[in-house]
Amino acid sequence: MYVIFGYLGAVVGAGFVSGQEVVQFFVQYGRLGWWGAIIAALLFALLGGILMQIAHHHNISNYQDLLKLLFTSKFANIIELLLAGFLFLGISIMLSASGAIFIEHLNLPKFAGILIMCTVVFIALLSGKSGLVASYNYLVPLKIIMLISINLYLAFGVKNQSGLNYMAMLDKPNDFRWLAAAVLYIAYNFTLAMVVLVEYQSITTKRQSIRGAIIGGAFLGGMVLLNFWALAKSIPQIFAYEIPMLFATGKISLSVKYCYLLVLWLGILTTAIANTYGFTQRVSKYSGINFKIMLCISLGAALPISWQSFSDLVGLVYPVFGIVGTIIISALIYQHIKDIAL
Repeated sequence: MYVIFGYLGAVVGAGFVSGQEVVQFFVQYGRLGWWGAIIAALLFALLGGILMQIAHHHNISNYQDLLKLLFTSKFANIIELLLAGFLFLGISIMLSASGAIFIEHLNLPKFAGILIMCTVVFIALLSGKSGLVASYNYLVPLKIIMLISINLYLAFGVKNQSGLNYMAMLDKPNDFRWLAAAVLYIAYNFTLAMVVLVEYQSITTKRQSIRGAIIGGAFLGGMVLLNFWALAKSIPQIFAYEIPMLFATGKISLSVKYCYLLVLWLGILTTAIANTYGFTQRVSKYSGINFKIMLCISLGAALPISWQSFSDLVGLVYPVFGIVGTIIISALIYQHIKDIAL
């Protein structure tokens, strides 16, 4: 269960819960986007199993050692530096997202949302890896239950044939951007999850971790497919909103919308915890600075960037992160083939 929660917690973050990821990478491509979502679902399960197989086979429990296995020493250092940079920017993006919720939907100061998120992340990670695992075990189930419940209602309880008809009009048979979008979606999401998942090698058996990663990946895939249909019922209006799911839930009732705001904030929180742990653990190991001190430095350094626009930060960071993720996934698959051959 630890691995399942870790996988879900790392991927189901602000972008997923807001609905923006599923709209941008799948829904906008119409029925072809549905096939892209199916491909993403399969890859989540497959890559999760491959990662944990490699981690146990080579006794690796942190992403730095994994990168050294996958690449030459020099190239591994470059990838690690880029990944550390993305993890750091990911902290700022999640803090900014919390601030955006406070100012746009709660009519509260942005700095309040940023500081509250920063404080909760700090408390959750004071005990290091055990804090990471414990926070995921408590927060992820709550977030997932609420997310699935609302998506189920939107997907099957809301009738809107016009939205489904409009989806058919989005099809472009000779345009394969839907496939590239699916791969890019997996690339940056799995790279984030990799940082957390590999840590579970030291606290689980090989069978437990591989099975947990496959089940967690399959569950993630199912959630992507469910979210696709939930949002498809609100085409084309959702294309005009930065947080499409809030528009969709607002059609049910105002109370459901505010309930979903809590789900969204929990999604931001779990991603912030994953990014902060990954970055802090890396810098602490190589600098020799105590983890708790480095935790304070990491969060403090992320605060100034978090004042920037949430959407601007996402638009700048995520596409580049996806390219780097594609390189890492390709190397991961190649290493798995080598291990099988040996």
